[in-house]
Amino acid sequence: MRCLGSLGRAVSDRALLLGPVLPRWPFLQVRRRARVRTAGRECGTVTSESTVAGNNSDVRERRIRRVRAAYVEQFGPADAIRYGAVPAPQPGPQEVLVTVEATTANHVDTFIRSGALGTRIGFPFIVGRDLVGTVASVGAAASGFAAGDRVWCNSLGYGGRQGAAAELAAVPADRLYHLPDRVPIEAVTVLHPTATAYLGLMVHGELRPGETVVVVGAAGNVGSAAITIASHAGARIVAIAHARDLAYCASLGADTVLDAASPSFADRLASATGDGVDVYLDTAGANDLPTAVSLLRMRGRIVVLAGLRTRANLALGDLYVKDGSIRGFAITNATVGELAEAADAVNQLLIAGHLRSRRIHTLPLADTAEAHRMLESGELHGARVLLQTP
Repeated sequence: MRCLGSLGRAVSDRALLLGPVLPRWPFLQVRRRARVRTAGRECGTVTSESTVAGNNSDVRERRIRRVRAAYVEQFGPADAIRYGAVPAPQPGPQEVLVTVEATTANHVDTFIRSGALGTRIGFPFIVGRDLVGTVASVGAAASGFAAGDRVWCNSLGYGGRQGAAAELAAVPADRLYHLPDRVPIEAVTVLHPTATAYLGLMVHGELRPGETVVVVGAAGNVGSAAITIASHAGARIVAIAHARDLAYCASLGADTVLDAASPSFADRLASATGDGVDVYLDTAGANDLPTAVSLLRMRGRIVVLAGLRTRANLALGDLYVKDGSIRGFAITNATVGELAEAADAVNQLLIAGHLRSRRIHTLPLADTAEAHRMLESGELHGARVLLQTP
């Protein structure tokens, strides 16, 4: 089966694993709309007009110079984030100018803002990687999009790209995806967790139907998305969470739910995974590798994707005699192709109505610093922040 998205590539076998349960990726039949070619490339406060020819008529494009955004002028704590006017994005020929409706804040955004996670950025630096918005204009060499399209992106704000926390954003066309019809802006809160879970499980974990996966931190944003994805992939799921969240994890599709604080936890985990574990995914960042290795069956895979500062002691013999592997994964390193594959899965789950944040805390874009502070202090307790533009 072939994907007709902007990359024009085949959908991988990993994505097809979801096929028996979900529709066969109908949204990938991208509508070929006429491209909008614009002459002016300045954006922000209105200063002038330019003329664009098309369909025997002239279209007046108002050019803007500055936009409001949440940004930092150097690495620092949450209160280093400022909100105010910055130079508007100047999209290149392979970029799409997007009017941002909503963005969010992720833990990885706090790592980049503080300098804890090295990536190429320039100051002043607009924070944030996720957005939902509407196409304002399309570069001359960008295809697959037209003015007015609802779209989303989850890979701004690193690798030399300015972030999403602004009124306008210039997005490379190969990092932009159509938002399915009738999906609200709240979808911005599930983009990063779901793409992270998909890549961790399906790409790095190589999860297959019938395999057993342990998800640690299963009630969190990435953990709950992992349960949803693993369930649709036909895996057997052992979810580890707090007692108050066990029913929630079961409702998402977990086959076995375990309270990590229970005195009988170790025995129950051993019983639930008696035949061994194929994939061990710790979204909480505890990274108890000795326990994880002890649970692996032959050629089992441990995926490490959280716990930036954790350390672990491990008897390597226990790992290699099982042909086991430990695989590090940071979504910041995902290729354009991997992100597009994850986007296929995200959109199909959105279409099916299987993705929604458990709780959403809505703030204006001007309060981006507060969103970062809440994340780092642990105040959100699994809730997601939605930051709305003015």
